[in-house]
Amino acid sequence: MSIGPVAFDASLWDEPITGIGLYTHCLAEGLESRGVRLQRLGARVSGDEPRGTLGRTAYVLGRLPEALRQSGARLYHALGNFNLPLVRTPGTPYVVTVHDLIPLLMPETVSRAYHWQFRVWLARSVQVADRILCVSERTRDDLLARHPEAEGRVAVVYNGVDHVDRHVPDAAALDFLRAQALPSRFVLYAGSLDVRKNVGLVLDALERLKARGRAVPLVLVGQRWFGSGAVEGRVERLRAQGHDIRALGYQPESVFYELMRRASVFVFPSRYEGFGLPPLEAMRLGTPAIVSTTGATPEVCGSAAPAVRPDDAEGLAEVVDRLLRSEEERRHWAQAGARHAAAFTWARCAEQTLAAYTHVLAG
Repeated sequence: MSIGPVAFDASLWDEPITGIGLYTHCLAEGLESRGVRLQRLGARVSGDEPRGTLGRTAYVLGRLPEALRQSGARLYHALGNFNLPLVRTPGTPYVVTVHDLIPLLMPETVSRAYHWQFRVWLARSVQVADRILCVSERTRDDLLARHPEAEGRVAVVYNGVDHVDRHVPDAAALDFLRAQALPSRFVLYAGSLDVRKNVGLVLDALERLKARGRAVPLVLVGQRWFGSGAVEGRVERLRAQGHDIRALGYQPESVFYELMRRASVFVFPSRYEGFGLPPLEAMRLGTPAIVSTTGATPEVCGSAAPAVRPDDAEGLAEVVDRLLRSEEERRHWAQAGARHAAAFTWARCAEQTLAAYTHVLAG
């Protein structure tokens, strides 16, 4: 079946590339390489229907329905968990990607206002969606536990990870990294600093190791998020006590992925993920990753990354210490991780998304 123009949620197209924004760009590239013509709607300044100064929510609720009526698109694909129009646009089927249900599963990790927005809007999106794509079986199960009426309209389509291959450090990135004077061996955490990501467990493990005379340098890369103040305050206290912790904040891809390549070990003990892309990115780049036993990370990383419980600081300390001491073990996990991550490609994601479009259009 020929796929005509697809109206594509571009609300994060012009924003800093993280999470759903990365998914947006990589999926669009994969679909367009397969001949799908996308109409990018709702970007801030680019695309076919820029929203300008209008907020994302106001655009979807106010302007998007009319834009869809005028677009001639065969279907509309919303990419941000719940952001479908509240009413159906006649003749335009709806597809939505759900990445996770964390605001419902862990309401303490988001603002009260966002929790209620997510809950109400997701429920409505489930009602109006013709097809729901979940990025993992874990997310699918979470969704169906709360919305069993969606059974039969849900498909699992994994993210890709091969986008990391194209990012090499430019001169500015190399200058920045030289200025950091990073040690030859260090542990890296990359992601936001909110409570759910469980960075405190990494700090607990480092304190245990330092108490045994085994000081471990740590590099933190990621943006501030809801509830990140506690982690930032603790990092400053530990630095004052002599811990080597470099908090580099949000970094562009050229720096971000080069840090992943250079790290001895990547740690990601998140309490919950709907997919968990950062450890898979590290694995693709040949860096051994340590993950948690909860959420989708066991599903996504499989047996190619050692896992610890999200409350097991001693266990994390032991695995970090073991990997830093053994080049052979680091090599084992690096090779296993790279083999495993090779299966997660944006080409496969695009093919399966295109199959979902075809299913919807076939009626």
